[in-house]
Amino acid sequence: MSTTQLTAGFLPLLDSILLVLAREKGFAEDEGLDLTLVRETSWANIRDRAALGHFDIAQMLAPMPLAASLGLTPLGMPMIAPIVLGLGNNAITVSDALWQAMAGQGAPGNLDPALTGAALAKVVKASPRKLRFGVVHQTSSHNYELRYWLSASGIVPDRDIEIVVLPPPLLPDALGSGGIDGYCVGEPWNSIGVATRGGHIATVKALIWQSSPDKVVGMRASWAGQHPDLVAAIIRAVYRAGLWCADPANRHEAATIMAGASYLNNAPDIVERALTGMLDIGGGVLRQVPDYYIPHASAANFPWKSHAVWYYAQMVRWGEVAASPGNAEIAAACFRPDLYRAALTPLGAALPLVDFKTDGTHAQPYDIPAENGPLLMGADRFFDGGIFDPAALDDYIASQSIPR
Repeated sequence: MSTTQLTAGFLPLLDSILLVLAREKGFAEDEGLDLTLVRETSWANIRDRAALGHFDIAQMLAPMPLAASLGLTPLGMPMIAPIVLGLGNNAITVSDALWQAMAGQGAPGNLDPALTGAALAKVVKASPRKLRFGVVHQTSSHNYELRYWLSASGIVPDRDIEIVVLPPPLLPDALGSGGIDGYCVGEPWNSIGVATRGGHIATVKALIWQSSPDKVVGMRASWAGQHPDLVAAIIRAVYRAGLWCADPANRHEAATIMAGASYLNNAPDIVERALTGMLDIGGGVLRQVPDYYIPHASAANFPWKSHAVWYYAQMVRWGEVAASPGNAEIAAACFRPDLYRAALTPLGAALPLVDFKTDGTHAQPYDIPAENGPLLMGADRFFDGGIFDPAALDDYIASQSIPR
């Protein structure tokens, strides 16, 4: 069988796993793709090399195609995301010194974002210096989730704390050296920070905003338009990889593959923590986090336009882009459920019938109408009780004004 070579950029993070499995388990080859994976060192490199055409596709931060399409990047151009690489996977890790101070102010040690955030707010108020937190990129899920958590906890980012950008693999060392007091990143770099730098996981994305996206397969819109068959093939390969990865019987093998030198270059037991949701949050304390990383269930791979619009709302909130109907339309257009449906309809996959949904209203799993459905979705609450209705976008943005 002849194959078409396809080059994909990725960062050493657990949620590159669906691209890795698409290659290593033969799902890409089954779709006629010779998938070459190129490990990069930073999201800035991924961003720029994707824009320059060095990569056909890439693992991207979910807001990255929006930033490029809205002209917020050095090489701005229309980019799209036709499939999501799973839900969850991020956490917020702090230094031992900061954790001890937070515990002294009532942080419970159970990852509860509300109580932990309230304790951090007291520490921030009493601190003689401005604390510094790291994120992986400015236009990242990590930046917006960290800022959301801080703001809802009574801490004003930039005014009350400093936020700096570092590549994911450098965050544990920066924490250990005292260069930062905490960071928000995907696995395995929280677990590595705990295991090697005395860090403590304070809370997790899966509790800040349940069933929320983080990474996507991104690509230039022009390339996608020229190669619709290749786009459909990569959607199917990634979808099949997610289905395989979601089977508990495959977790150990998946972790072993990802732990290899070409990918995470780390111990399989560290990698497996995120797949099982059993995290060492610090000092040997184990916590089971339901749905810490969701590779397939709850329509985890579906590119909801409403999720794109939520990221756009955060870009507006933090002064990165002006609020306008045109900008909102550009942001929504970056996520492409139409391509997802077209690629997966032949497989008989359960496909949502709508492109937008409200988040924050479901405390328990619920069904949505779907082709070949219904489709069971996970809880989608924000920890502060917020509700995001994309049909009321202007009101939502107005409700998130920043104290000065």
